[in-house]
Amino acid sequence: MKAAAFLAEEELIRRAAEILIEKLGEVEAIRFLSLPKKKRMESVERHRSWQESLHKEAFFAEAFK
Repeated sequence: MKAAAFLAEEELIRRAAEILIEKLGEVEAIRFLSLPKKKRMESVERHRSWQESLHKEAFFAEAFK
C-alpha cells in the first residue's frame, strides 16, 4: 500500500480553486465559496433535540440486543 502525503494548505486551496473555476466558471465558483456556513447547534440543544425524537424502547432494544 502507498503512503499518503498531504498537500500544503496553500497548494490544496490553489488546486481546489482552480478546479472549481474550471468546472463551474468564475461566478459560480465565487458564489459557492461565499455560501454561508450552517450555524452550529449548541451541544445541549442538539442533545435535547435528539432526545425528543428518541423512541426509548426501540433504542434500548437495538442497543442491548
